[in-house]
Amino acid sequence: MDLNQLIEFIANHPLLFLALLVILAMLVGGELQHRLRNIKLVTPGEATRLLNHEDAIMIDMRTDKDYRDGHIVNAVHVQTDTAAGKLQKYRDRPLIIYCGSGQQSTKLGGELVKQGFDKVYNLKGGMHAWQQANLPLSKGK
Repeated sequence: MDLNQLIEFIANHPLLFLALLVILAMLVGGELQHRLRNIKLVTPGEATRLLNHEDAIMIDMRTDKDYRDGHIVNAVHVQTDTAAGKLQKYRDRPLIIYCGSGQQSTKLGGELVKQGFDKVYNLKGGMHAWQQANLPLSKGK
């Protein structure tokens, strides 16, 4: 494909090209967000290893209803606005933050890193990935 064909395609299909740019920006932006905020992504398997061998703490930042309907065993439930204060006692332990899909937890992770938390992880794919891996859940408070 030469440059003239590309220009012609863009001219004939501006919405398709715009959609391509938006998707690329979202993919690159998400990856940059993790790297700039110094948050490591972990899979459910890696999270399990951190829980078992490094005494990590799971941090659930979903709604109260979602938490009651099923959460990772021994997860600490926090709201974004009060999270840092509630998590101070875990400052020296690895924190694995998760939400429904893994997107919202990145923001909280960035805030914790700014406040001096060293070992902050984001569960890649969030609760959806945990369930897909058929890992155990706990229900209720």
